[in-house]
Amino acid sequence: MGSFLALKNWKNHLGGSGFRLLILSSLVGVVAGCGALLFYYAANTIDHLMLGKLGHFHPPEEGVPAGGSPFVDNLGMNFRWFLFLIPVIGGLISGWLVYTFAPEAEGHGTDGALDAFHRKGGVIRSRVPIIKTIASIATIGTGGSAGREGPIAQIGAGFGSFIATKLGLSAADRRILLLAGMAGGVGATFRSPLGGALFAVEVLYRDPEFEHEGLIPSIISSIVAFSLFGSVTGWTPLLATPRFRFENPSELILYLLLGLICALFGVLYVKTFYGMRELFKKVPLPAWQRPALGGLLLGILAMFVPQVLGSGYGWVQMALYGNMALWVMLVIAFAKILATGFTISSGGSGGVFAPSLVIGAMLGGAFGATADILFPMLTHDPRAYVLVGMAGFFAGVANAPIATLIMVSELTGNYGLLAPLMLVCVVAMIAMRKNSIYENQVAGRFDSPAHLGDFVIDVLEGIPVSNLANKGRQPTLIPEGMTLPDILQQIATAKTAYYPVINADEHMTGIFSINDIRRILNEDIPPGLVIARDMATNQVIFATPDQHLTEVMKKLTSRNLEEIPVVDPDDHGKVLFMLSRRTLLAHYAEQVEETRNRYQDG
Repeated sequence: MGSFLALKNWKNHLGGSGFRLLILSSLVGVVAGCGALLFYYAANTIDHLMLGKLGHFHPPEEGVPAGGSPFVDNLGMNFRWFLFLIPVIGGLISGWLVYTFAPEAEGHGTDGALDAFHRKGGVIRSRVPIIKTIASIATIGTGGSAGREGPIAQIGAGFGSFIATKLGLSAADRRILLLAGMAGGVGATFRSPLGGALFAVEVLYRDPEFEHEGLIPSIISSIVAFSLFGSVTGWTPLLATPRFRFENPSELILYLLLGLICALFGVLYVKTFYGMRELFKKVPLPAWQRPALGGLLLGILAMFVPQVLGSGYGWVQMALYGNMALWVMLVIAFAKILATGFTISSGGSGGVFAPSLVIGAMLGGAFGATADILFPMLTHDPRAYVLVGMAGFFAGVANAPIATLIMVSELTGNYGLLAPLMLVCVVAMIAMRKNSIYENQVAGRFDSPAHLGDFVIDVLEGIPVSNLANKGRQPTLIPEGMTLPDILQQIATAKTAYYPVINADEHMTGIFSINDIRRILNEDIPPGLVIARDMATNQVIFATPDQHLTEVMKKLTSRNLEEIPVVDPDDHGKVLFMLSRRTLLAHYAEQVEETRNRYQDG
């Protein structure tokens, strides 16, 4: 606690908020990098013990050139007969942890971070990243078909939210640090600093938009986290690839077709993923036991298609060097869709990036092999379609084409296919627009509750608060010494959501809301011992009649407030009326309508 107080005092002496955010983004990057390292080694250790030692399951390794590996023309692998039970163990541990301590950590963590950004003012409970980390290690380490990007994104985002809250930063700054944490975690884990930064600011929206305010902090955090992670684990790209080149423009016809196929399979993937979630909800089992059922179904599937277990990067590595049969890649693609649904849709914990890359790689590999048979003169290298399919499939299901093509280029260290990557990613995204694996994405900035108020400034410019005095509500003033039972009786018929607290001279000394009352009622404190002064904050955000509505809207938005007291300009302790966000937005709608009518009449 003392260190945070010191940091808070230090923060107040920094120059501008932009410079402060850059310094804090670096700190978030350090924590994200450390979290990525912890997650990386813990998940690999559990995987080695459970799947390797116990199950005798040894898939090919990622990052190791597979040129000398035997050609895979069947699904057979060596493993012990009880391999199907190992994912059940991970499901039990993950389900118990998540549903006991942090139910919001269920599923893929990136979606949780998106929800916190858009609808919760960037707030993530401090326990969520911890529970998410342990639960995801259990899921991934026991063969769950899940990736690392979701958990590590939530670890970084959670710390960004935590430090912003502890330092008393605004909701806008907290959201930016949340994005910086996501960028750091993803950039480090996939050794993709630029891709991680772009992913954090692009994945928020289904439309091709960026959260531009968070771009520079995300880049800073991602650089720091990537540098820390790479200095420990090495700088080799995640996947080794042949030296692919794009030299035949006519081949873009095939890549265009691949983009459409990625979009088609993306729809199947998303429908299956969320359809399974609804089916699991109907299973008559406690919620914490459903991930174990998903683990059992995954294990049974793995007895026939063992390649669905784990991240699957080793099989992608094999496909990149042309060492897998066409039909094997097709079977793995379909089976991986089912496996990911069994793992995550059941309530298990993990990300969807790795499974999506595997599905896309297998689709691309099968398409490339088919194209080489049907159009040998047009197909330069069928293996290149593996890499492009990876990017195209995830770009479609995530609506993040720019970040995805950069990430895939960085994690393979191969930039020779940028033109096909750009085409396939954009085509898949356009064709897939209404479907997304991230259900908490919103269409664009205008549709995000985080930006409520950003687009009303022009029409409210120059209008003073006094113009809305007749639409304000009479304040319900609460004496400082009034006890909670009396307060509840006093506000029973009140129409406001915030209550100014006054002293003996009837001057406002603080304010509290309905949520503050709920928080107190949830604690084991006798109501008669709680007085208004205990619940109120003395840092009151207020407005004066001469201020413009644009200033008031910014105050409401930055602090995520629903109501604000309007005070006497000469005596800030005297409350004149309460002005709500709803009243402001209604007035905005009236002004827009008047402006439209004037424009039409003109």
